Amino acid sequence: MELKKLIKLKLNKIHVIGVSLALAISILSYFFIRSSSPNLFYFILGIAFVIGGFPFFVSLIMDSNITREKDEMFLEFSRNLVESVRAGTPISRSIINIKTKDFGSLNPYIDKLANQISLGIPLKAALETFARDAASPTITRAVTIISESEKAGGEIEDILESVAASVAQVEKLRKERRAAMYSLVVQGYIIFLIFIVIMLVMQFKILPIASGLGEGLGSADSSGVSGIAGMGISGGKGATVEELSRPFLWLLLVQGFFAGLVIGKISEGEAKNGLKHSFILLVMALLIYTGSKLFLGK
Repeated sequence: MELKKLIKLKLNKIHVIGVSLALAISILSYFFIRSSSPNLFYFILGIAFVIGGFPFFVSLIMDSNITREKDEMFLEFSRNLVESVRAGTPISRSIINIKTKDFGSLNPYIDKLANQISLGIPLKAALETFARDAASPTITRAVTIISESEKAGGEIEDILESVAASVAQVEKLRKERRAAMYSLVVQGYIIFLIFIVIMLVMQFKILPIASGLGEGLGSADSSGVSGIAGMGISGGKGATVEELSRPFLWLLLVQGFFAGLVIGKISEGEAKNGLKHSFILLVMALLIYTGSKLFLGK
């Protein structure tokens, strides 16, 4: 189920433009910059990744905010429905009456629900369509509870009141969870920044010393067995800093991607919400690492 959520992302014009622009920048830089300045080439690739991924990043944030608003507005819809039913109005008529109120991003779905009921579609079928169109787990659970309870013969006003209370409790717990996990999210970002700094220190301070030491030991050994950094390279020639540091960027990217998913899962309960954190961490890793190599001249 999580996998389906991760790969279910609607492509629109802005996504295609972003990806096309990123590909164009990458191809042009490959042919015109890569041979003359490899460090600049990798830095430009990082910028191209930002350009290509930014529309998806914005879409993920907007999708998350819309889903959150739907859940909050469904709580208001449920409360209004409970009040109307408590006043003696049948649930079908109550839905039709309250559709004129503003429920934000839920308005199109409520209008469709009211129109279906007006056309004589059974309430249960209309509610199931409403839940399916809204595509919110909270709304789906609430509609399932209403349908099953009504089938069992419960009082509809009591059912609606219980559902409204349940949705309110879920929203309260979700907000408390986000507030409680905020410090963990910040810690995750700080830890990743420290990890980047460690990689940079390894790249620019430790590896040059190790490489030089390996070359020195290798040249002093007439048998051709190289030193610490030149392991496996004969003739006293040690591995270069570039060769030794080559895996660092991939290590940062893999760490950033999965750290973002973990942050999203812990803070918001869904790995899908972690994709935006993954994007931020990947951008940080790409631009800081490639930028440092470019401007420090390594």
